[in-house]
Amino acid sequence: MATGFRILARSRKAEPELIARFSGLPVANVSDVMSRMTAGGARLRPMHAGGVLAGPALTVKTRPGDNLMVHKAIGLAEPGDVIVVDAGGDLSNAIIGELMLAQMVKRGLAGIVINGAIRDSAAIRAQGFPVFAAGVTHRGPYKDGPGEINVPIALDGMVIEPGDLVLGDDDGLLCVPLGEAEAIHAAATAKQEAEEKQMANIVAGKHDPSWVDATLRRLGCEGLG
Repeated sequence: MATGFRILARSRKAEPELIARFSGLPVANVSDVMSRMTAGGARLRPMHAGGVLAGPALTVKTRPGDNLMVHKAIGLAEPGDVIVVDAGGDLSNAIIGELMLAQMVKRGLAGIVINGAIRDSAAIRAQGFPVFAAGVTHRGPYKDGPGEINVPIALDGMVIEPGDLVLGDDDGLLCVPLGEAEAIHAAATAKQEAEEKQMANIVAGKHDPSWVDATLRRLGCEGLG
């Protein structure tokens, strides 16, 4: 087995029905019910015009600045997939640009995440295909490898297994482990409903902030009066 230069197959992936249910939930709420312990890092920002990212991960681990295996991943990806690339966070060379974006759109993918840089940023910013990346550079990529497809990767400590559910919006990026997705969805839905009720109370002038002083007293804060 050529560890470091290999292509594996996914054994499972998030299904469309699950993806659709998560698509309407803010990433922040999903993050909260995951105990705020999971995040793809503050550098990974949406580079596109707008719109949520949701789909099963097709993972790529590549040498920083090299996109050979990303090209291969585009050819392997199925409609609705999110290609998630661990390029080491290096911003010296772009991993994708406008031409690769066009290929992904044509194949019906759901988006791409790159722990690395993009180029042709104006073209990417002008359209709605979800692209999350750590930065922009005009310098192009190498195409020599090595790299791996469909192996576990980690972005800023967030582990992503092939087939896991990847979510993204204006607040950032999150991976939902597939085996925990149903429980996480139920908790996030309940939180969303509670926040909607809280917002209605604020608008109606019925918001109760008494918990703030109660918490301060519990923590021993002086000078509350």
